[in-house]
Amino acid sequence: MRPSTAAHTTRPVLENRPTRTGRPGSGPRNALMVPLVLWRACRPRQWLKNLLVFAAPATAGVLFDVSVLFTCLAVFVLFCMAASGTYLLNDVRDVHSDRQHERKRHRPVASGALPVPVAVTFGVLFCLAAPSAAMALGEPLLTTLVGGYVLLTLAYTWYLKNVVIGDLITVAGCHVVRAAAGGVAVGVPLTSWFVLVVSLAALLVVVGKREAELRAGGEEAVPVRATLWAYTPSYLAQTRSMVSAAMIVTYCLWALDGDAPHSAFHAASIVPFVMFVLRYNLLVDRGMGEEPEELALRDRPLQGILVALVALIGLGIHL
Repeated sequence: MRPSTAAHTTRPVLENRPTRTGRPGSGPRNALMVPLVLWRACRPRQWLKNLLVFAAPATAGVLFDVSVLFTCLAVFVLFCMAASGTYLLNDVRDVHSDRQHERKRHRPVASGALPVPVAVTFGVLFCLAAPSAAMALGEPLLTTLVGGYVLLTLAYTWYLKNVVIGDLITVAGCHVVRAAAGGVAVGVPLTSWFVLVVSLAALLVVVGKREAELRAGGEEAVPVRATLWAYTPSYLAQTRSMVSAAMIVTYCLWALDGDAPHSAFHAASIVPFVMFVLRYNLLVDRGMGEEPEELALRDRPLQGILVALVALIGLGIHL
């Protein structure tokens, strides 16, 4: 009986050694997790910003043309790819500061779920692939805009994010490039009204985001975003008010510019437009503007106002 007992006690030890060091089956599971983690690191929710590529064709009334729609969808994909690449490289650049942030430390790169070499590889790949793929659409200016967007975003990641006021203008400029690319891709001329409203709206969102970050983080936010230290809540609130007023005046001048019957719908759209601006400012003042895409996805009053605005503009364009 003793030999069998000895064999019984030693066999499990020998059999367990491989599982303690290698755990059969864990490798494939980890390999399958990498695409999911990479997907999260690409921040698909922030791709909502790339819907700006549809703005110029929509306001020109040509968006529902099949060829135009497919071209805009292609441009949307290009900017999603470019943005994902810059997000990955930005997360690698800020990995140490993100780990000190209550929310950003859960990002895949900061948490260690996505290895830095993998993030760098795909980041560079996406940043190079987006302008290269843009060449296939046959519009040199579009390729320039996509490439310029990548360079501007990378410049922001490595330097411009630390330049006071320059960081606001840079991020707002990235939004304007998206909107311009949509018009350029389908040959829609960009009016001065369109450029002004988009530029002011982009600046409003960026200023609101900085104000919400400052209110939420206070002094603890300084190591994460150094430029926050240079701003004050009162300065950002005043800037937000100034930009909001300028945007409302500009939109009103556009909406009231015309005598055709359909212009009545444009004039009526002033009401939801002003309501949209007021609602957004209220949410920012409550400290909820740190993630603008979350407001668009969750705030029901804001969504309802936006639907009414888009409906009235659409009626004015197509009737």
